[in-house]
Amino acid sequence: MHSVLHAKRIPYILRHYRTIAVVGLSPKPYRASFDVANYLQGNGYRIIPINPNATEVLGEKAYATLQEAAQHESIDVVDCFRNSEDIPPIVEDAIAIGAKALWMQLGVSNPEAAAKAEAAGLLVVQDRCIKIDHRVLLSSGELELRPA
Repeated sequence: MHSVLHAKRIPYILRHYRTIAVVGLSPKPYRASFDVANYLQGNGYRIIPINPNATEVLGEKAYATLQEAAQHESIDVVDCFRNSEDIPPIVEDAIAIGAKALWMQLGVSNPEAAAKAEAAGLLVVQDRCIKIDHRVLLSSGELELRPA
């Protein structure tokens, strides 16, 4: 995966990977994680909620951990709505389940964990919003609309 140039990672991820586990996805509609996941779902992505305190979010079964989710689902992207210091164990799980990409939302970055994920072959994006990047690529014509 390192053959995908850094500048091309975002469009590559959004074009090729359709199943996104959202770690920290809240069932509360006013939370950013809910808004982003709802947007992605409305644009044809499969959302897998990862939240030990929820049973279902956006009509999808919620799982307590990535490891549990991976026993039932094939996960392409791990999207993180957690604090930067919480990222290392998420990276361990993302590697263990064979995820293809790790996305850390705005305000979330962990260079050491990112380096570990990249060394394991994952494409990594830090401190960016997947919803904003998707919208920008749609409006520029770099992505095609794929409604749910």
